[in-house]
Amino acid sequence: MSKVAVGVAGTGMAVAVAAIAIGPRVSDWYDGRHQEQTSYAKGSDAKADRRSMPSWLPDNATSVHYLMSTTGDDRLLRATLPDGRLPAGCTVGTPARSVHPMPASLKAGWFPEGVAARTTGSCGHYTVTLTGNQLYAWQDGAAVQAALRAGHQAKH
Repeated sequence: MSKVAVGVAGTGMAVAVAAIAIGPRVSDWYDGRHQEQTSYAKGSDAKADRRSMPSWLPDNATSVHYLMSTTGDDRLLRATLPDGRLPAGCTVGTPARSVHPMPASLKAGWFPEGVAARTTGSCGHYTVTLTGNQLYAWQDGAAVQAALRAGHQAKH
């Protein structure tokens, strides 16, 4: 084997090792670039600022935290509800959808892991958990798109 071939092979190996070592960090960076996170004092402020904020969020909700994917419909939402009840228009019980996955691409320190195991109901396309007066809501973009397609097909 010539010195050139060994050099090229060695360089290729170094690049491959670097890509494996850096890969997860690049993926995290990429995912983070396609997310927007915001906080609001009140639900009315959140809805006035963001068209993507769900309309069922009560205006008097406080400590609203919101994380969304800018490349799809994945969402996480946390809010404090003064009366400790699900908002009007929401349904209590396990959602009719057989799957209510958490969006794998979204993680936030203010959104506890394992909350999906304690599902309380649904609000629009969001699956929700209400613990005391703390509302946790999530929306999986793929499930939303599938539901919209199914609804569209049913009409035609």
